[in-house]
Amino acid sequence: MTGHGERADGSAGTTGGPPLASSPAEASDLDLLHAHVAGDRDAFAELFRRHRDRLWAVALRTLGDREEAADALQDALLSAHRAAARFRGDSAVTTWLHRIVVNACLDRIRRRQAHPTVPLPDGVRDRESGSATGGVEPAAPAPDHDTALVVRDALAALPVEQRAALVLVDVQGYPVAEVARMLGVAEGTVKSRCARGRARLATMLGHLRPRPAARPGPPAGGPEPDVPGVTLGNPRAPEGVGSGSGRSRRDANQEDA
Repeated sequence: MTGHGERADGSAGTTGGPPLASSPAEASDLDLLHAHVAGDRDAFAELFRRHRDRLWAVALRTLGDREEAADALQDALLSAHRAAARFRGDSAVTTWLHRIVVNACLDRIRRRQAHPTVPLPDGVRDRESGSATGGVEPAAPAPDHDTALVVRDALAALPVEQRAALVLVDVQGYPVAEVARMLGVAEGTVKSRCARGRARLATMLGHLRPRPAARPGPPAGGPEPDVPGVTLGNPRAPEGVGSGSGRSRRDANQEDA
């Protein structure tokens, strides 16, 4: 292939090709990628628009910082824009896009670990411009906000490979087979990373599990629930060891006499 590699259908890519047979909104992902390689200036924008929300969610949950996620997503889309002609169709277009985004995120995590910095809290606004850093993130309900922060911090503490696998499988809900293609590893590797990541999270987040309700104690100054009270017995002084039925028999004998 001269300069442009192979297209997803195995045919040679060209710089000038036929326009889309249908409108961009009706074209498939593969058609849009072909049109982009052929020179259609709007095709890639439509492709990004379709998958923007999920790609953004993956970047945000992998990095845990909106500004970093926005930068990683931009880097990934530039890479995909330039590398589109080399797409061979071994996987779905969306899988290919997710793989590029995940790799961009992992590269940023490794650079951040090599040169640690102190990030600004989420939602910090630039005093001069008044704009919030990063993209838009759906807000959690107020009672769950602290829990969401704890979970996010726990995810950020995982090794990067385990974090990426958990975000894609458990958070985004992708099948293990597709995540394996995104990450370029075997399915067993994805399962292993998820299992180890879940075990770490269970240890870190164990305190969030609801505790069983305590059994109510007895009322103050009274008997325990469901336990009958103790009676004082017969208040009369005992007249003997005989029973009432014995006295009846003595009376009967006297009458017979």
